[in-house]
Amino acid sequence: MTLATPETKAQRVNRLKREKNPWECLAEIRQFARQGFAAIPPEWIGTYFRWWGVYTQGDGVGAVGGKGGEGNAAPYLMVRMRLPNGLLRSEQLRTIADLAARHARGVADITVRQNLQLHWVTIESLPDLLDSLHRAGLTTLSSCGDVTRNITGCPLAGVDAEELCDATPLVREADRLLAGNADFYNLPRKFKISITGCRVWCSYPEINDVGFTATERVVRGHREVGFSLRVGGGLSAEPHLAQRLDTFVPWHQVVPVTRAIAEIFRDADCLRTSREKARMKFLFLQHGWTAESFQRELERRIGHSLDPGVPDNPPDDVYRDHVGIYPQKQEGFVSVGAAVLRGRLTADQMRSAADLAERFAGGDLRTTNMQNLLIVNVPEKNGDVLARELDGAGLPVAASPFWRGAIACTGAEFCKLAITETKGFTRWLVEDLEERLPEFSQDLKLHVTGCPNSCGQHWIADIGIEGKKIKVDGRLVDAYYFTLGGSVGKFAAIARLTGYRCLASEVPAAIERLLRRYQAERFAGENLRQFLARHGDADLRGFLAGEEVEAVAREVAVGPAPQGVEV
Repeated sequence: MTLATPETKAQRVNRLKREKNPWECLAEIRQFARQGFAAIPPEWIGTYFRWWGVYTQGDGVGAVGGKGGEGNAAPYLMVRMRLPNGLLRSEQLRTIADLAARHARGVADITVRQNLQLHWVTIESLPDLLDSLHRAGLTTLSSCGDVTRNITGCPLAGVDAEELCDATPLVREADRLLAGNADFYNLPRKFKISITGCRVWCSYPEINDVGFTATERVVRGHREVGFSLRVGGGLSAEPHLAQRLDTFVPWHQVVPVTRAIAEIFRDADCLRTSREKARMKFLFLQHGWTAESFQRELERRIGHSLDPGVPDNPPDDVYRDHVGIYPQKQEGFVSVGAAVLRGRLTADQMRSAADLAERFAGGDLRTTNMQNLLIVNVPEKNGDVLARELDGAGLPVAASPFWRGAIACTGAEFCKLAITETKGFTRWLVEDLEERLPEFSQDLKLHVTGCPNSCGQHWIADIGIEGKKIKVDGRLVDAYYFTLGGSVGKFAAIARLTGYRCLASEVPAAIERLLRRYQAERFAGENLRQFLARHGDADLRGFLAGEEVEAVAREVAVGPAPQGVEV
């Protein structure tokens, strides 16, 4: 007798996707709501829900509470809203606040892709939540799963005084093309796109599958704005910076080129054999593709050669969070950016921000990739008073570098893949550092991620810490492994593995030692990135530890491929 070979994880997911397009099955979700959580079949729990921006919430213990690197699920759901370019109206934010109060225990999180997401949602309340969002002009469609995720862009698009162009129409057109389109519901894995017209690349094209950045050329004496194109970026446990193609993409070709790249990804069967190696970056990392071979295939798909590239001037060491008060291109108006610590908002804060956007501006808000919230089109005379009102709501416009620069993933509070709790830890870490280093004034990217999957983007941070567990007196406690010197833009680089790990309780002291060493020994005008770059790993470990220590291994756990877990 021949025994049937069990399906691999990748084979099972691919079969389920072939059998059903979840976007066509909203009626099933409504049926589950009537029947209760116990009636939801495993294929919906583990796969189909994600196409609707929904996945099950962890039980608060994280990965260590389950098996195979994945924790146990609680009978609650995370629901992620799709906000292309981070665009949000005050009435929409007020709707989200009301839904958070009714269905999500009064909190929402801004993610590193400009989404907003809710936790603690029950299956019984899910249809009301989806319907309420739809009435407000919002959707959760295509926010998770093997589809095109939220398309990011500059949150100041259309108002930035220095932008080359307002790329919002392109973001919206690409969103309409890909989100909910049955031609693209079955991609090998998640697919992330950034389209920006700004000069500081605040939407991180370097770490997207597709990154368009505005540039310009002169044709017969006339200035033309178009886009440079990068492909294959991504972080997770194996980070890879996007490869620049040798092309200048005119405005009218951006969406057709985006479609062709999505088709290349969709049709790459070599990426469907392993869930852990299914992102587009693995064409470059494992399958021998280069920027040149990718461009040849792209040109074959679109049916013509692409125009040759022109210099695109990656930004220098600039801070990309937009927190503060900045003049707009519209004379007499400013944007006001508030720092949202670890991206977490209460229902009351969301209502306050919506009310303030209407009182002092025209009701336009934006979310950012650094988990912050902006109000735009503010009459200049209202800027300072709006900033004071936001500060009173716990959303400071003039925050410390630690508050501004802190990013945190969802962590073990809700995520089944997380090893450590991150949101509460990050708040404690920031407050501790503010007490230890009140004089520190340099821009700083301090990213906290609860597992190797880098949803907190620690690979591109000045100081990144990755969640681990250490056994102390026979029990497992939270710890963090340090990565240093990550950057994007002109000096784009993946952060270095320092070989230093410590208990979570010791992290503030380690960072204080490092930053005090920087303050004491930096050259004139030297920023932290430059200081870290001129020191070896052994030196950096010593700075963190306060003494010479041996390197420890990073210990990447083998577990499930991350599924829709970016914060």
